[in-house]
Amino acid sequence: MASSPTRQQIGGLVPAPADLPRLSAGQHVRIDDRVPVGHYRVPTYLRGKEAVIEAVMSPKAVNNEEEGFGRNAGSLGFYYRVAVPMTELWKQYAGQPGDNLRIEVFETWLKGMSR
Repeated sequence: MASSPTRQQIGGLVPAPADLPRLSAGQHVRIDDRVPVGHYRVPTYLRGKEAVIEAVMSPKAVNNEEEGFGRNAGSLGFYYRVAVPMTELWKQYAGQPGDNLRIEVFETWLKGMSR
């Protein structure tokens, strides 16, 4: 069976800061609360909510929102899988305390929070 080509690490190379994610798993973030005109992939009910990053989606990807408006020009960034507590969405949520809604959000929508 032939193996498919994979991205290989070369010893001693240090990635450029722009090639590294600015946020990391376990970090607390706030989803930006903005109301741009047009179709955007962050649901309105999530905007302004606190979340925790569960994973960095790698490799970098095109920002679908900007691409849809023809403004992307092929620039890449990171998507992050975030967990939003159900109690952040519905204050009277009666389920389990650890219940979360999970969604992938592009980096331009996330702001790091100090804890």
